[in-house]
Amino acid sequence: MQMKPAPWKVLITADTTKVVGEQSLQWLRSAGCEIIFPPKSGPLKDDELLAALAGMDAVYASHDAYSAPTLASPAAGQLKIIARWGVGYDSVDLPAATHNGIVVTYTSGILDDAVADYTFALLLSLARRVPEVHSAMQRGEWESSWGDDVGGQTLGIIGLGRIGKAVARRAAGFNMRILAHTAHPDPENRKVEFTSLEKLLAESDYVSLHAPLTPATRGMIGEAQLRQMKRTAYLINTGRGALLDEAALMRALNEHWLAGAALDVYATEPLPADSPLRSAPNLLFSPHQSSCARGTGERVSLAVAQSIMDLMNGTRPKNVLNPEVFTSPALRARL
Repeated sequence: MQMKPAPWKVLITADTTKVVGEQSLQWLRSAGCEIIFPPKSGPLKDDELLAALAGMDAVYASHDAYSAPTLASPAAGQLKIIARWGVGYDSVDLPAATHNGIVVTYTSGILDDAVADYTFALLLSLARRVPEVHSAMQRGEWESSWGDDVGGQTLGIIGLGRIGKAVARRAAGFNMRILAHTAHPDPENRKVEFTSLEKLLAESDYVSLHAPLTPATRGMIGEAQLRQMKRTAYLINTGRGALLDEAALMRALNEHWLAGAALDVYATEPLPADSPLRSAPNLLFSPHQSSCARGTGERVSLAVAQSIMDLMNGTRPKNVLNPEVFTSPALRARL
């Protein structure tokens, strides 16, 4: 007779559970899991994570720092799965996770439309000066602010993965010309013009960053690239903060190389209170909330819980980032 698996201890570092994750936590509790919350929500740094991992079988994970030393530590000795809430996984050392027999999953595909919607919300708000006139109205003023057209203009998308394609679909509805620079061009896509980064930067009225963060893309938009853009152009980043040289962006805004920028992601998160970005002119920014749409968040949360329960019950989860772990003798979970 097959024995029922022992219930797992699940560390919850994703603070999204406070708003959109209650049903997912109910799923885990109903499966017999013990839910553990650390003293503070994630993303947790190395020392904070080490203090919380002891005895844990799974992490319902924020963008925590899963470094090789952390994953190899005695504190992580029982860890079987890191289930990421979201699609970013650059904070996880995947080779180290595989070496230690730890499965890593993410919630691919579910967030695409929410992030694309937010990208366009930033683009439109930036172009039409919505934050400025809102603040002026709150001060009792009544004065129009002239912005820039969006319909019929050129949008350059850097990184045409699932989210980049979702942004392109929205741009098509605004009758925009769409340029794309991506690692994997699709010659069958007739609605997008695939081109070099240099041409994209030189010809776009709006540039939106959606490339994954890799050693090759880290800092890919620096001073040289920003100087190639039109002085009337806008930059939007809802991808990864480290794609962009923030010091160079500061210079570009202060010296008017660009008309403006909108950021939802940063090299350091949370953005420090004394960050110079907070005083930059013509900069619209928000606290990494492009995925914060309630319906989407609930679906993502359930997908995270399902990944943990699948592995606990001996089934391979969906959206595994290191599938080679299943052929490794180091695999800690029983299938």
